Amino acid sequence: MTSSDRYGPTRMKDVASAAGVSMTTVSLVLNDKAVGIPAETKQRVLDAAAALGYRPNALAANLRTRTSDTIGFVSDTIATTPYAGAMIQGAQDAAWKAGKLILTINTNGDPAVEAYALNALLGRQVEGIVYAAMYHQMIEVPAAAKEVPLVLLDARSADSEIPSVVPDERGGAYEATSHLISHGHKRIGFLKNTASVPAANERLEGYREALEANAIAFDGELVVAGDSGLAGGYAAAMALLVEPHRPTGLFCFNDAMAAGAARAAHELNLRIPDDLSLVGFDNLELVAPFTNPPLTTMQLPHYEMGVWAVEQLINRIDGEDFSVFHQRMQCPLVERASVGPPPTRT
Repeated sequence: MTSSDRYGPTRMKDVASAAGVSMTTVSLVLNDKAVGIPAETKQRVLDAAAALGYRPNALAANLRTRTSDTIGFVSDTIATTPYAGAMIQGAQDAAWKAGKLILTINTNGDPAVEAYALNALLGRQVEGIVYAAMYHQMIEVPAAAKEVPLVLLDARSADSEIPSVVPDERGGAYEATSHLISHGHKRIGFLKNTASVPAANERLEGYREALEANAIAFDGELVVAGDSGLAGGYAAAMALLVEPHRPTGLFCFNDAMAAGAARAAHELNLRIPDDLSLVGFDNLELVAPFTNPPLTTMQLPHYEMGVWAVEQLINRIDGEDFSVFHQRMQCPLVERASVGPPPTRT
């Protein structure tokens, strides 16, 4: 008899009947506790289980072992954000490698949904929780999330005891600005996001530090804030590029602002990179490779952060010591075609 010959899932007593043994013997064999049971009997049980398509009751096993091999992944809007989906992929790959499953819940930033999600995950005995944000920000962690081991992903908390991983925003901005400087640019503008979020503030710091390290005076008039989208980048870039002594290079808060800046340059008949060099941030796969020319940018390490978060969470679940509580993940430079030497005349 196969599982298709009867209604409902195959039961343990079906395996016992097919193998000609007791249910106790089947249980011992399938739970790898068959001490003293002859090898031939073990194989007969395994063959019967395979033939019938028997699936052990994971919930019942969890109650016996008090483990679930399951991790909760709670996010605000990551699951609906294409460019941040790599976080989930990284987390899932790390969990799978460790023999764990991930239950992912997208709350859309709704506190009521979040509270329900956390209670549901805890009710299913998740061993730990990855609490993720769509972008690098300071958050207040719900008390329920702290009932099990917890790691923050792309977010930080004032509670220094909660491990976290975020991008190295300052280091990425330093490298982006340094890349323009290495091509000979000295008058470099920065298109900044208007929001007071860690990414905006730290990228400004990295920009300033790169200028200082290369003996280039910081000029506040070369920093223009705008909304972090195409329109914001267009307006901010236009404000700089219409000036008589315009910058020869622009470091942009993100790729969308850089695309807006490219539009402004085009309308002013400025060629990229001959007349103006651009560097973005994020390596947004729907934007950066498709600008004209393709955009040089900084890669947000979403996948690597997802892997780190789950690996550290599993270490905490297993009671291992943390070597690093708060990780800043490097943002690699992705070189394309939007950066060249400055023009001889501006």
